[in-house]
Amino acid sequence: MQLNHLTVAFGAFLLLASPAIAQNASSKSAPSQNEKNASSTGTWQASKVIGLNVYNGSNEKIGDIKQLMLDKDGKVDAVVIGVGGFLGMGERDVAVKFSQLKWSEEPVRSASSSSDKPAGSTTGAKTNSDQSNKTYPDHAVLDMNKDQLKSMPQFNYNK
Repeated sequence: MQLNHLTVAFGAFLLLASPAIAQNASSKSAPSQNEKNASSTGTWQASKVIGLNVYNGSNEKIGDIKQLMLDKDGKVDAVVIGVGGFLGMGERDVAVKFSQLKWSEEPVRSASSSSDKPAGSTTGAKTNSDQSNKTYPDHAVLDMNKDQLKSMPQFNYNK
């Protein structure tokens, strides 16, 4: 008899809880018009932008983003890029204006073999839903070569 009461109680609980569970699941799958997320507002996570690779127009890696420098209004003024060096030795930081960079949502494509692909690039195609939910770009493109970046003055964080 006790098992029967537990079964009935559990069944009643499931009937009462199922609308709440369904409502919770549907609200997470599609944001309402009042909810905003990073991809819908066109904003990026700065912590994800720092560390992104920077390529030139020929898809050659020329550095990576070390820091974002903000002006007093909170807008990104300059991007500090680590250039040169090998395995962390001899690298130096240079700054370029944020407006000089072009941002790419798509991974870098290489015409050479997959072993020559830059780290972080993928061969699989991403779906539109993957791209629309991403809160940072894949990489940056700068219209300069390694020699031009190396000839720039070292960025001084203390000024």
